[in-house]
Amino acid sequence: MSNLLYRLGRYAATKPGRVIGLWLLAALVVIGSSSAFGRTLEDVIDVPGLDSQTAYDLLSEAQSDAAGLSAQIVVTPADGGTLFNAESQADLATLHAGAAALPKVLFASDPSTAIAQGPEAAAMSGAVSPDGTVAIIQLQYPLIGELGPGDLEVLNEYLDEARDDTSLRIEARGELFQTYSEAETSTGELIGLVAAVIILIVAFRSVIAMGLPIGIALFGLAIGITSMSLITYLIDIPSWAPQIASMVGLGVGIDYALFLVTRHREHLADGMAMDESIARSVATAGQAVVFAGGTVVIAILGLAFAGVPFMTAAGVSTSIVVLIMVVASITLLPALLGLAGHRIDKWTIGRSKVSSEVSPGWTRWGTHVANHAWKYAIGVTAVLLAMSAPVLSLQLGFPDDGSFPEARTERQAYDLVAEGFGPGTNGPLIVAVDLNTEGTGTSAGAVDLLEPLVIALNADVGIAAATPPTIDLDSGVASIIAFPTTSPQDETTLDTVKRLRSEVIPNTLGDSTVSAHVGGATASFADIGDRVTSRLPLFIVAVIGLSFLLLMIVFRSVLVPLKAAILNLLSIGAAYGVLVMVFQWGWGKELIGLESTVPIVSFIPMFMFAILFGLSMDYEVFLLSRVREEYLRTGDNDSSVIHGIASTARVITSAALIMISVFGGFVLGSDPTIKMFGLGLATAIFVDATIVRIVLVPATMKLMGDTNWWLPGWLDKILPTLDLEGGPDMDAINTIDGHDETSTRELISVQPDKSPHMYPDP
Repeated sequence: MSNLLYRLGRYAATKPGRVIGLWLLAALVVIGSSSAFGRTLEDVIDVPGLDSQTAYDLLSEAQSDAAGLSAQIVVTPADGGTLFNAESQADLATLHAGAAALPKVLFASDPSTAIAQGPEAAAMSGAVSPDGTVAIIQLQYPLIGELGPGDLEVLNEYLDEARDDTSLRIEARGELFQTYSEAETSTGELIGLVAAVIILIVAFRSVIAMGLPIGIALFGLAIGITSMSLITYLIDIPSWAPQIASMVGLGVGIDYALFLVTRHREHLADGMAMDESIARSVATAGQAVVFAGGTVVIAILGLAFAGVPFMTAAGVSTSIVVLIMVVASITLLPALLGLAGHRIDKWTIGRSKVSSEVSPGWTRWGTHVANHAWKYAIGVTAVLLAMSAPVLSLQLGFPDDGSFPEARTERQAYDLVAEGFGPGTNGPLIVAVDLNTEGTGTSAGAVDLLEPLVIALNADVGIAAATPPTIDLDSGVASIIAFPTTSPQDETTLDTVKRLRSEVIPNTLGDSTVSAHVGGATASFADIGDRVTSRLPLFIVAVIGLSFLLLMIVFRSVLVPLKAAILNLLSIGAAYGVLVMVFQWGWGKELIGLESTVPIVSFIPMFMFAILFGLSMDYEVFLLSRVREEYLRTGDNDSSVIHGIASTARVITSAALIMISVFGGFVLGSDPTIKMFGLGLATAIFVDATIVRIVLVPATMKLMGDTNWWLPGWLDKILPTLDLEGGPDMDAINTIDGHDETSTRELISVQPDKSPHMYPDP
């Protein structure tokens, strides 16, 4: 691979106009096609095989209103009184009439009619709170395939007009908002990007050298994010995928370019010719980028194993962005470096000293850690285990409207409903009953089972009320809406769902062929959490196994990849622990703008593990390749570890700070899910690049000594060879574009000896 990358790097450096032109053409095609033919990203939460999905499918086949999206208009008197007065009733009737006439609205409940019949009738209707202070106009829309963001805009415009001339306080929430609401704009991403610029300036002391990684990342991100509207022709991309892809894409794009630019400037400082320096950098650091980026892509695509389609789609879109960053780093970046030439060190800020020599300060630090290896190994491990301990209290779920900032109308509607009707009204369960008996259609006996089922639901301790069934005789499907006594995020609600499925429904239906399935958003999110939880351990084992195999091939060692796997688990476990402490326990939640505690979004642990596995490989490969290179040259494990730390710590620290800045910027957004991703990824990178990579790794490698590099002879013979730092085989390269490579061979270091004695048995 190094020969191919060498040729690619030299071609890009000597023909920058062609390469840059091809990239601009590709960007024009993608952006133009997306603008002309792109589809809107939608949140389709279909997960085959789940009980809640079966309920949804039954209702959809029956064309039941319960299968479509809904919205709630929640009203209360602005003066704090009740709705039982002439002005409130008139305003409520006007509001209902206007809402019912909106496009796509199939049905709108009318609380004003119930109020006109008196307090008792109003409370019995279920649309007015028992104390008469809150009313709900329930809007029913068709299936998601018939809707779009414009329908939410129409509703919001109508409500804004209605608020201008009414005695009522009007708020709104519901599935229509959850599906089509756009994330609020946040300056957090910009702050993270500005921080990355500052870090790069400090690291490079050059405006041009700083601008190249930022430019590559932003250019690649523009193509990747824009392409998502075209990918929707193949798979449904969730609306939040661009934010996750932006977070990961910015981080890896800047980091990959940072590694290449750093290596190129070191070569130039050592007197290497410009074209040769770029080609050599692509052949060495570029190969590490391909390896690290490839593992990120493979790991994220592994999310398909979870069996949750929207997770798979988000993984595919994120992987495409990462892949674009990798390709841009080994093609577009070399072209820009060739175009910049020696001007890369112009416009310097302060003293700009570039050298491939090791840092004296980091050498002293590596020596210090080596001299106190046992203390650091035990102490840091204890800290990481303590940070990981809260994982035992991990609660998976989905944030609902109650987790939004109090200024949002969805949050205010949520609170009004909870206060007026009870917390369970915000998360109703929909019981879909299949009345068809053995393919013979709906029988009278099947219908007769509905009344006992409603009675059993009402009798359950976790159900506040269950509505009479709505029956569609043509399809043989009935629906019952049951309101839990507890909020959607309460663990008691999840226990209620499980009890209905395992006890209440089976005991009521008995041996009949009638089947009932519990659906609704609350049940659906609980089912997704259970599926992710059940598959997460096997997913982790598969990812760690892949990590072990790849690192064993690269570093020709059994213990180095084993140690890396264990340390990766510790750093990721620490990140999980911090998420539990902040989002579930509420420790310091105000610092990130979180107003209430929320469960950890069910797909985040698996998604985070996939991303962090690949990202940690960047630092692992970058550090250990230098350590191994020095060990192969000297055979001295202790000095090799110190040399590896001293020669890579500055770049690793800079790269990690950039990642942390980018991820941390997303923590400042309003969406709790994005906050979780940002905080979790930033924490893991901080832990991995600091206490793990520059403390625990050298300490453990010092303690293991030469055993680090032990590999059984028989295994060494069958493993393929993949050398990330050896560079191209110059004897295999003859003439490129008429350039005689013989004149540059003295600039290329000879491959170190790889004879079997360099891998001693323990």
